Amino acid sequence: MIQDPRIDDYIARAQPFAQPILSHARQLIHRACPSVEETLRWSMPSFSYKGKILCQMAAFKAHAALGFWQREQATGKTADDKAAMGQFGKLESVADLPDDATLSAMIMKAMALIDDGVTTPRPIKHAKPPPVPAPDFAAALAATPAALATFNGFPPGQRREYVEWVDTAKRAETRASRIAQSVEWLAEGKRRNWKYESC
Repeated sequence: MIQDPRIDDYIARAQPFAQPILSHARQLIHRACPSVEETLRWSMPSFSYKGKILCQMAAFKAHAALGFWQREQATGKTADDKAAMGQFGKLESVADLPDDATLSAMIMKAMALIDDGVTTPRPIKHAKPPPVPAPDFAAALAATPAALATFNGFPPGQRREYVEWVDTAKRAETRASRIAQSVEWLAEGKRRNWKYESC
């Protein structure tokens, strides 16, 4: 069993309640996956198998955490992002971990996923809703088919630039001017920041 001394130091510096949790999880990981490799990633203990992240753990002031990189594919549990990092919530004692047999099975499941080349898509945590022009802007676009076609053909980010530019106008005159300018540029097939594209 090859251990990274930096993880020994990490555990030694953790709060007293967290030390047995981290030590126990670490031992189980090594027992279930003898070829595991230890390192620190993002300042946390990280365990890899065949060059892929298997799981990570961390200690905080009032709780510890353990999480599998393959998340629910390995554990069958969905993480509660508001509760804590990982799939097991805020760990305050070894008893908060799954029992040894269950956790070992999860580790082996995570290994099998890596062996099979299964990847886990990372969730988009702050996905923005599609941009929707306000009624006055939408009416101006509808009145100029070429502008509407360009607008609808743009990806969401480029549409959002126009919508936000119009919506952030503070005065009615400014808003009307921006709508007219947007329609003109869109009819010409131009993105909102077309002036700066060749800079």
